[in-house]
Amino acid sequence: MSDERHGVLDGAIAPALNTRLFGHGAAEDFLARTYRSGKGHHAVLIEGPEGIGKATLAFRFANHVLSHPDPATAPDFIADPDPASAVSRQIASGASHNLLYLSRPVDEKTGKVRTAITIDEVRRAGHFFSQTSGTGNWRIVIIDPADDLNRNAANAILKILEEPPKRAMFLVLSHAPGKLLPTIRSRCLPLKLSALSDDAMRQALAQLGLSIAEAQAETILSLSKGSVAQALKLANYGGADIIEAFGKLLGESGPAARKTMYKLADALSAKDSDVAFGFFTEHLAEFLMEQARTAALSGNLRAADHYARLSSSITEQLAVAAAYNLDRKQTILDILTAVTA
Repeated sequence: MSDERHGVLDGAIAPALNTRLFGHGAAEDFLARTYRSGKGHHAVLIEGPEGIGKATLAFRFANHVLSHPDPATAPDFIADPDPASAVSRQIASGASHNLLYLSRPVDEKTGKVRTAITIDEVRRAGHFFSQTSGTGNWRIVIIDPADDLNRNAANAILKILEEPPKRAMFLVLSHAPGKLLPTIRSRCLPLKLSALSDDAMRQALAQLGLSIAEAQAETILSLSKGSVAQALKLANYGGADIIEAFGKLLGESGPAARKTMYKLADALSAKDSDVAFGFFTEHLAEFLMEQARTAALSGNLRAADHYARLSSSITEQLAVAAAYNLDRKQTILDILTAVTA
């Protein structure tokens, strides 16, 4: 059963519980070596595409640091966490007094995840650091992702980063670091992660026990672009069907197009379809950007401008629909009509 309210996709393992990481051995070795040297940075910006293991890496490194609080005696590699250890049990249960995980909170009224990390969440970090650790251990804050910090929250985090408490560490995750405040980026050590290779993807998906028909395997790997999260959306949330239906719609006209359009709108506005809807809007944004890029490269500036303006208009339309809780099906129909016009 999925736990979408807390950002864990159906079929995934929550990063705090995940004991395996694939494809990022070099990044792990770098973190372990710099920590052991005693010259590690107080804030690390772990950047890369969504769903490639950034949060899992952050929790593994936090486990490593809290298990070896003296850098001089820490190993120069990060081992798989031992689920039976006290540190691992505390992290897994969210009961560690030395680790704080900041992400978009759940709205108590709606039961859904909020659209941003608010300043109230950042105030938890201030309270967290104000408490004295009974063990004298490190205090670690994971921000997942910092892209979701609203303006006030980002400024509040910046103040802490400018004057970090003693033995404090920030692991700042970002899917799009260019959107972060330059002042936040400048106070972090950047650690760039790449999308997973096909071999690493196969290992990660095998660990999750994701059953994909052989005929679909290569398609899933290709469309997921090295992201386990994307692979799960494609396989478990109808993402592959959404892409197929959208492609079909683009090649149709008249009553056939109308039928496909309504069928797609029904699927994306059904109950518990938030993940599928988000997947579609991401796919649509990528499609429009690619169309604009292709048109510009071919010298068709009018078409490039059309797709750029359409992308901007749809982005605004989606934001308004979310802000005012407008009917999702009608919003989708309006968008599809504009795209196929």
